[in-house]
Amino acid sequence: MMTRPIDVLVVEDGNEYLTNLSTFVADGFVYRQAQSGDAACRMLAERRPDLVYLDMRFDRTPEEALLGNLVELAARFNGDVARARRFQQDNQGLFVLRALRDAGYAGPVILSYDFGPEERRFRALSARDPALRYCPDYADAATIRAAIVAAVQAFPPPS
Repeated sequence: MMTRPIDVLVVEDGNEYLTNLSTFVADGFVYRQAQSGDAACRMLAERRPDLVYLDMRFDRTPEEALLGNLVELAARFNGDVARARRFQQDNQGLFVLRALRDAGYAGPVILSYDFGPEERRFRALSARDPALRYCPDYADAATIRAAIVAAVQAFPPPS
């Protein structure tokens, strides 16, 4: 069991998760925040977190800061750039996850998203990434705390 606080990198486009986590899930945790995928990768290079708490939807992020190739996405949507941009924003957490993995982070990631109605989608994602978990964005403090602790225990940081 860890005796030092659990270091959590919160990646979101606002401040809601950081505020709620540092207010209601504070004991035993240290939080840092990145508001884009690029910022998260830079912070990861500076200090590896024990866990990444990752928002799925980034609709307040400037378009130029979003990860993912809009041209390729638009091709998936028959040239509809507006639909491609919505997809990019709605699924930005998955683009950030890929960037973190590509940067060498193999530790646990909790996506803040309700996969309940999309359980099959989450099973497919987690089959490729066993350190991936999710916690619905409406979860209470006890549920979030338990999810973070369980994920860190299942995938402890290297000594």
